[in-house]
Amino acid sequence: MTMPGDPWDTLLAAFSRADPPNVTLTELALAVMTAAALSVPRRSWRYFGLLATATHEMGHAVAAVLSGQRLAGIRLLLDHSGTTTTYSRSRLATAWSCFWGYPVPALVGAAFVWCGFNGWGPAAIAGGAVALAASLVFLRNLAGVLITSAAIAITLALILFVPAAFVGHVAVILGLALLVAAVRDLIKLAHVHLRRRDRLASSDAYLLWRATSVPSGVWILLFAALVAGSWLWAWQPISTVLPAEHRVFP
Repeated sequence: MTMPGDPWDTLLAAFSRADPPNVTLTELALAVMTAAALSVPRRSWRYFGLLATATHEMGHAVAAVLSGQRLAGIRLLLDHSGTTTTYSRSRLATAWSCFWGYPVPALVGAAFVWCGFNGWGPAAIAGGAVALAASLVFLRNLAGVLITSAAIAITLALILFVPAAFVGHVAVILGLALLVAAVRDLIKLAHVHLRRRDRLASSDAYLLWRATSVPSGVWILLFAALVAGSWLWAWQPISTVLPAEHRVFP
């Protein structure tokens, strides 16, 4: 860990491309194990899952803004639930913003993995900090502010005190953890529709059915397709570390 000379210059420099990290097979295995440790055990998921929820809700929020809706606020709770409130007269726009919740953690995760392998790891971390900071304006509860502020503080510490080459490894780990989180949340969603139907009112797939009359199962399959595509995107840089006989892509 090194102390930054000028914090502002260090932050700005994070948005430029650094030397790509030389990820060995051993380092990749450690990254996978660390990502699994963040997103699989209940104790660590209790905390990392909050970041996955924040990413999910930001997906709704960004989609709402891009479709011309009025974003009223975001609420994040410590039980991994969250809500994004928007106002629109267009049912299509409402469905659009409702859709981009479950796929976004996987898409962000794949982007982090790609950036980590290609020298843009610090930029991905810094961009994440900017996005989180922008979301503070729309947060409407104390838990949401605390969750987001903690995530911003951690990302700033990474940028200011950790060498850029190692930040690339961190971006890969965070990306993999978000990809696992996306699968975990999809399984939870399917469980709600199959076994916990008393909780359907909180399901994005159910809300999309209400808005479009397209069955919830179709929306869940679309979520799954985008999550699978994100894993495929992330696999391409990962596969370059593997021996040639284990690669899916040449």
